[in-house]
Amino acid sequence: MTIPVSSAPERRRSPWRLAAVSGLIATVVAGYAAATAGGASAAETLLSQGKPATASSTEAAGAYLASEAVDGNAGTRWASAFSDPQWLQVDLGSSQAISRVELNWETAAAKAFQIQVSDNASSWTSIYSTTTSTGGNQNLTVNGTGRYVRMYGTQRTTGYGYSLWEFKVYGGGGTTPPTTPPPTTPPPTGDPIPGGGSLGTNVVVFDPSMSSASIQARADQIFAQQETAQFGTGRYVLAFKPGTYNNLNIQVGFYTSVVGLGQNPQDVRINGDITVDAGWFQGNATQNFWRSTENLSVRPVNGTNRWAVSQAAPFRRMDIQGNLNLAPNGYGWASGGYISDSRITGTLGQYSQQQWFTRNSAIASNTNAVWNQTFVGVQGAPAASYPNPPYTVIPTTPVIREKPYLYQNGSDYAVFVPSLKTNSTGASWVNGNTPGTSIPLSQFYVAKPGDTAARINQALAQGLNLIFQPGIYHINQTINVTRANTVVLGLGYATIIPDNGVTGLQVADVDGVKIAGVLFDAGTTNSPNLLVIGPSGSSANHAANPTTVQDVFFRIGGYIAGKATNSLLINSNNVIVDHIWAWRGDHGNAGTIGWTINTADHGLIVNGNDVTTYGLFVEHYQKDEVIWNGERGRTYFLQNEQPYDPPSNAAWRSDALGYPAYKVANTVQNHEAWAMGSYAFFNANPNVHSANGFQAPANGGVKLHNIFTISLASGTIDHVVNNIGAPAQASNVTPSTVTNFP
Repeated sequence: MTIPVSSAPERRRSPWRLAAVSGLIATVVAGYAAATAGGASAAETLLSQGKPATASSTEAAGAYLASEAVDGNAGTRWASAFSDPQWLQVDLGSSQAISRVELNWETAAAKAFQIQVSDNASSWTSIYSTTTSTGGNQNLTVNGTGRYVRMYGTQRTTGYGYSLWEFKVYGGGGTTPPTTPPPTTPPPTGDPIPGGGSLGTNVVVFDPSMSSASIQARADQIFAQQETAQFGTGRYVLAFKPGTYNNLNIQVGFYTSVVGLGQNPQDVRINGDITVDAGWFQGNATQNFWRSTENLSVRPVNGTNRWAVSQAAPFRRMDIQGNLNLAPNGYGWASGGYISDSRITGTLGQYSQQQWFTRNSAIASNTNAVWNQTFVGVQGAPAASYPNPPYTVIPTTPVIREKPYLYQNGSDYAVFVPSLKTNSTGASWVNGNTPGTSIPLSQFYVAKPGDTAARINQALAQGLNLIFQPGIYHINQTINVTRANTVVLGLGYATIIPDNGVTGLQVADVDGVKIAGVLFDAGTTNSPNLLVIGPSGSSANHAANPTTVQDVFFRIGGYIAGKATNSLLINSNNVIVDHIWAWRGDHGNAGTIGWTINTADHGLIVNGNDVTTYGLFVEHYQKDEVIWNGERGRTYFLQNEQPYDPPSNAAWRSDALGYPAYKVANTVQNHEAWAMGSYAFFNANPNVHSANGFQAPANGGVKLHNIFTISLASGTIDHVVNNIGAPAQASNVTPSTVTNFP
C-alpha cells in the first residue's frame, strides 16, 4: 500500500519520581557503618544546606533551581511549574533522624502539602501533613528518619507554582561521627560505595511482581509530564527487570528511555506496546526528538507497534514480534530516525518517514519510501533501487561495536560492552548472547546532578568508568577521559552543559573508549567544541580497538541561548560514530534562537584517518556543517537541513552562495559516502540560495553515492555537488539527485 506524502514543507516550530532502584546497591560502607553504630546522640544540626536537591520541575529553563532552596541564601529560590502536584527533595547523603523542618515560602506557597522521608527515594513516609497552610515562614517539629526529605505539594495558594526561598532540614537524634576515620576509604562514586552507586531516583525500575495497573499508572504519570516538555528539565529511565509484563502501553515522551534489564531482549517480554505518536503536536511527528527504547521484546496488542519519531530517538536491541509503524496516526509528517541491532518479524512500515537509517537488523519486509531509506547489514532489506524507490542497501556493516547497555547480572547490575565485529549482518543476540564483556557497577563512578567536573575527573583518573544518572550537569571545566577502554554511559538523556566556554568532554588518543547516551547542550558562553576525540595531531592506530561515539547528541540553542563553534571534533584515527544528531536549534524557549543568538559554525569536523560514521544527522549550522579532512573516511547516511535563518546571502557568506552540508577537503585522496541528503528551508528570507549541497575533490578517489538536495518550499539549493545536478527549488518539492560522483 502506498501512502501519498504531502509536498508541504517539514515544519518544526514549537507553539509558544519516582521509583528508585529498589535493592539495586547497598548504600553504606559496611566498615563505616560498624564504626558509627555506637556514636552518641548529637545535638540538633542543619543537615540540608549545600546537599544535592532535585525537584519535579522548575518555572523557567536554567532558573529557580532546586539547589537554590538549600544554598543558605535567602535571596535565591526554587520555583515550580504552574501545576499540581510538585515536590522539592534533598538528599542528606545517609539516613538521618529528622527533628525539624523550616520552610521560607515566597508568595507562591502551598496550601496543602506533606513533609515526607525515605531511605530509597521510592517509598515515602509522611511525617507532617496540612491542608490549611497560608505560607510565610514555617517552623515544623517533626519526627522521622530518612536519607531523603521532601516537600510534596498537592494544592497551591496562587495560580502560580510553588516557590521556596529556603528549605531547611534539621536532625536531632542522629549519631555523631566516629572519633577515628573508617578503616577503608571507598573510591568516589555517585554514592561512594564499594560495589557500585545509586542510579538515582529518576531511574524507575519495574519488576514482574508489580501489577500491570501500577506500572501503567507510573508510566502514564511520567508521560503526562514529558509529553510536551520539549525543552524541559525532566530526565527519566523506565527500566524493566527480566520477566513478562502484560497489558501495557508505555507511551514515551521527551527525555525518556524505556529499557529492558535483561542480558538479551527476549529476557524482558512486554505483551503490549511501546508507543510514540504525535497527538501532542496535531499529528505532526517532526518534533518527536530525544527519546529511546532498548533491549526489550514487544508483542503488540494489534500486531503493530508505533514508533513515530524524528531525530535523536534511537530504537536499539528491540525484538518486535509483529509489525513496526514509523509514522504517526494519520500518516502525518515524520522526519527520520534510527534502528540497530533489532528484529522485526513483520513489516517495517516507513510510510511518511522522510528518511530512515537501519543497521544490523532483521526484518521480514519493508514498505514505502519517501526520500532516503538506508539499510546497512540488514537481513530482509529491500533490493537496492535508488532513486526510485530511494533504497540504499549495503549488504554488510564493515566495522561496528554495538552500544554498551545496563543490565541485571545475577542479583547485581552491570554494564555490558559488546565486542567489535567486522563485515556483519543481522542482530547480535538472535542466535545467543551478544559477544562481549560485562563490567560490574563497582567499576563505575555514578555521577549525579550537582557533581562537579573536578569530582568526575578525580574518579576517571583513579581508573573508574563513568555513568551519568538522568539529569542536567553544569560543568566549569572539561571532563577528561585519559584511560583506554573507559566507558562513559549516560542514562535518560543525561545532559552536559559547559557553563563558561570550556569543552564539555575530551578523550585522549587511546584505544577503545566508549561514549554513549549523552546530550551536550551548549552553554551561553561560546565553547570551541562540545566533544573532542583525541588531541590535535593524534596519530596512533586504533584499528584493533577503535573508540565509539553512539547515541550522542548536540544542541545549540532551544533550551538556553547556547553557543559553540563546533560540536564534535574527531582527531583520533579509526573512530566509529554510530548515530549522532548535531542540531543548531531552529525553535525553542523564548530568547534562545536567532542568527546572532545561538551561533555555531560546524556540527562535525573529522581530522582522523579511517573514521567510519553511521546515521549522521547534522542540521542548521552556519558554515560547512560537516568537514572531512582525514583519509579513507566512510559515511553511511546523512540527513541535513541547511540553516533556516540566514537573513541574506551577504549576511551568510561574502565570497560565495552559502556553505555545503558536507565538505570533503581538497587534500583528501580517498573517501566514500552513501545516502546523503541536504534540505533547504530558508524561511527567514526565501530569496537565499545555497550553491551546493555537497563539495568534494574530483580526483577519482573520493566517491559519493545516492546523494540529493531538496527545497522544502522555501529557498533554493542550486546544485547537488560541485555545481553538478539540477537546482532544488521551492516550486517543486522533489529531490534533485546524483547517483554517483564522479
